[in-house]
Amino acid sequence: MVRRRVIRTDDPQYPSGFRYSRHYGCVDGRGTILRYDNENETVGRHERHDADGVARIEFPGMMELRERFLNEIEDSP
Repeated sequence: MVRRRVIRTDDPQYPSGFRYSRHYGCVDGRGTILRYDNENETVGRHERHDADGVARIEFPGMMELRERFLNEIEDSP
């Protein structure tokens, strides 16, 4: 399952100008395989989630992040 949510915003909680989540996962109980999103408690923080955990990332811009996400899920189960 792939789910994308990208909302342009001027909310100061999201200084990048985007509130987003790009999610690739399973519906059979295995959960998230890969997800990029805004961290909801720390202003301006962006994260990458995978089976190994959560890592803070630098936000490269929405189009660059989209390409990174698509390239990574191409090689995933």
